[in-house]
Formats: sequence, C-alpha cells, structure tokens
Amino acid sequence: MNNNIYQTIKDRILCLEYAPGRILNEKVLAKEFGVSRTPLREVLNRLEWDQLVRVLPRSGTMVAEIEFQQIMNTFQVRMGIEEMIGKLAAEHATEEHLQRLVTLQEQCKELCEVKDKAALISIDRELRAILNDSADNPVLKNISESLYDLTVRLWCAVLDKGNWKEEVQSIIDEISQTITVLKSDTKELGALRRDLLAQHLERIRQKFLGL
Repeated sequence: MNNNIYQTIKDRILCLEYAPGRILNEKVLAKEFGVSRTPLREVLNRLEWDQLVRVLPRSGTMVAEIEFQQIMNTFQVRMGIEEMIGKLAAEHATEEHLQRLVTLQEQCKELCEVKDKAALISIDRELRAILNDSADNPVLKNISESLYDLTVRLWCAVLDKGNWKEEVQSIIDEISQTITVLKSDTKELGALRRDLLAQHLERIRQKFLGL
C-alpha cells in the first residue's frame, strides 16, 4: 500500500476537506496521484478498515458519515485508554518527553492569532503521540490512534462554533497541566488525562447540540 497516498487522503477526511457523504472518484484520485486504480483501491480498502470510508456496491467509495452517538460511545472508550496511557507515561516519561511538550505548548500559543484548524488538530495529535511514546506500549498506541481518528472529525466540525481563541487556550492549558503533573505528582497523570478528555468531550457535545 502507498502510505503517502493513504496519509494524504486520510488527512483530508479527518480535516473535513472531504466532507462526510462525499463520493471519492477513483479515476480522479488516481490521476491526481499519478498511479493506477489498483494501488488506489488498496488505500481505499485500508480506509474502509479504519471506518473512515464505506465502499458502496455499484456506487463507489463514500466518506463515512459522522454518527454522533457512535462517536460519543467511542469517547467513552477513549477515556479508559487515555487514563491507562497517562499512568504508563508517568512511569516512563523522560526529560526529552517533557521538553517536547514545552515546545508543543509554544507552538500552540502561536495559533491564538491564526485560525488554522489543521494545525490545531496536528498539535493535539502530537500531544497524544508524545504521551503514547512515553507510555512505551505499541498495542495501546495503535488502539489510541485508531480511536482518535474516529472522533477527531466531530471536533473539527464544531471548531467554527464558538470562540477560536478559547479552543486554542483549552489545548494550551491541557499541555500545561500535563507538564505540571509530570513534574510534580506523576501518580495523578492517568486521572488528569481522563478528566481532560471528559472536559474536551463536553465542549464538543455542547457545541454540536447548540447548548
């Protein structure tokens, strides 16, 4: 499978450049990437496995719809996974991991004045990548990344609702609290990561439902 094509199409889906329900034209995509339709179908089959597209008989490949209740259920699972990652990260985090978090926080601050949803999602993903790396459990990492991909589109969909700076600040605060706990009371990191995700979910739920 062509990983570059896979990642490009996946990023377009997650950032809603390819909207839910859109039919992906294999011929057009094959021409864009300069490949035959066979390697492109391999990519689409992988995306179907990721539950990001649906292959419809005689119709083509459709970007999966955003199903609110399914995503809420996925978030519930993510909370347990996030807590486990926090506990393991607390045990194995190094000074390098802390420095990466500090650098990431500074990068996030730059987005307060620049509305770039893709960049904010990239920072949020990198935060989780740092924690997954410090947790040092490849199986947990794969599960975490898969569940994140199933929920991030809903967050992206509501980023235009409400105050952009407040959304950026919530990520800055999340990184800051994670750094503080890692430096002082690592035993609390698991609970903190679970609670922060719960707060993130509540913001998404209120914006999505217009509360």
